[in-house]
Amino acid sequence: MSKKGRLRQGRDEHRGVSWMIHSEDWIAYHAAASPDREALHDLSSGRHFSYSEMDGRVRRAALYLRGDLGVEEGDRVAVLSQNDSDVFEIQFACRRLGAIFVPLNWRLAVPELEYIWADSSPKVLLYGEEFSDVVEQLRERGGIRTTASLNNGKESEYESGLSRADGCLESVQPGLDDIWTILYTSGTSGRPKGALITYSMALFNAVDCAIAGDLTSRAKNLVLLPTFHTGGLNVWANPLFQAGGCNVVMRVFEPALLLQCLSDKQLNITHTLGVPTNFLMMAQEHGFADADLSHVNCLCVGGAAASEALIRDYDAVGVKLRAMYGMTEIGPLGLSLPGDKGLAKIGSSGLPTMHTEMKICEPGGGAVKCGDVGELMIKGPSVTPGYWNKPEESAAAFSEDGWFHTGDAARQDEDGFYYIVDRWKDMFISGGENVYPVEVENAIYQLKGVLETAVVGVADEKWGEVGRAFVVLKEGAKVDEAAVIAHCKTRLAGYKVPKQIRLVKELPHNATGKILKHQLPRI
Repeated sequence: MSKKGRLRQGRDEHRGVSWMIHSEDWIAYHAAASPDREALHDLSSGRHFSYSEMDGRVRRAALYLRGDLGVEEGDRVAVLSQNDSDVFEIQFACRRLGAIFVPLNWRLAVPELEYIWADSSPKVLLYGEEFSDVVEQLRERGGIRTTASLNNGKESEYESGLSRADGCLESVQPGLDDIWTILYTSGTSGRPKGALITYSMALFNAVDCAIAGDLTSRAKNLVLLPTFHTGGLNVWANPLFQAGGCNVVMRVFEPALLLQCLSDKQLNITHTLGVPTNFLMMAQEHGFADADLSHVNCLCVGGAAASEALIRDYDAVGVKLRAMYGMTEIGPLGLSLPGDKGLAKIGSSGLPTMHTEMKICEPGGGAVKCGDVGELMIKGPSVTPGYWNKPEESAAAFSEDGWFHTGDAARQDEDGFYYIVDRWKDMFISGGENVYPVEVENAIYQLKGVLETAVVGVADEKWGEVGRAFVVLKEGAKVDEAAVIAHCKTRLAGYKVPKQIRLVKELPHNATGKILKHQLPRI
């Protein structure tokens, strides 16, 4: 067996027998144990699949990839598609082949996709027909040889391939340390890096998510975030497949559709993860104040810090918006705030998951005192081993004793709860004092009429740097620049008050809803 598919072997000295550690096939397991239980519901196409049906489609997808498209163990399989139940089938087909799944960010420009393609060198590209023009441009630039179209259940090369594929499949048994997925970071600054996601990471993340989110076979998750993003794949989608529950796939985010789905008692969504922008927009929808979301067990917000104002807005209508913290390289779930602590620990991202160790350090590596701000460091089995084709960056991501540098500024309170203060790189120094933009943004969000805001540091001759706040107002709001500054002066120390205010119609976001601060003008 080749290196990519070999089993890790050892010996149990007490029993005198060999043991082997490999990755279990979650879909095949549930197809055997509970074949009629619903596994997937694709909202756009209206398709429903039981675990038995999903298992059959995964098997045929693997046969098609191997037989028609020439995919072998260790090959990369790229997918460029909006959210689609087919994406999950392809992901699990890669597991059966020992191939590596590479979902591509469809929001990227062609040159950016070309860079990722050159970096990961996939054997094949499966793409949604909505991206035919993009794929043609990539073909013209060279490198892409084998492609197949997807069409959300309608006629396509993928569906034709599945209809032809038949027979038994001898599945590869990947080891837990083998790579299942390469997830390219969002690239909010610089070139994206391909974080390696191993089967061990997926397993421990699934266990931690199950504990933190009370995932069972009765749970139903709405896949809201894009499936090229770790939030769309790994909170809660893949962990719920491990638990044997159902994933409901929303093709693209629409605030009205999100509210409709979460309010639908027959659909009975119990879990979903969104970023603050998703929930800000849903709260503006007609009918939000009267919506009954009491059946939703985990309405979770991550990807960026949720403002205190947003958490209180949802609490006012009886909804516990649960804060979480994670990142692609750590599985992704690292911190989770229990639902009953939402207001008592407002602003906190919670406690570490069961299999995650954390500490907060000074730049030199020493631990900070309780309550002080430092860099959050993480260690555990759900942490990436590194980045694809980037040995130097992989080495630099870890301390000498194996702790992963998150690049996030954090503090911990006396009860052990963690607070993500901001990204280290977003902090700026004004008059010798550290300013964390999230703190300023939280203050601005408390001003009535503010829909969204982002604060960045800009150069200043006197103070070195000062804050510039970009503010988006709610429809009909009567707020001017002077009102924002006056409001901040009542809530922040003088050096934290932004000296410049820009009222704008919208802020730039990436595909997951994160604000792209590096695109905001600083001159």
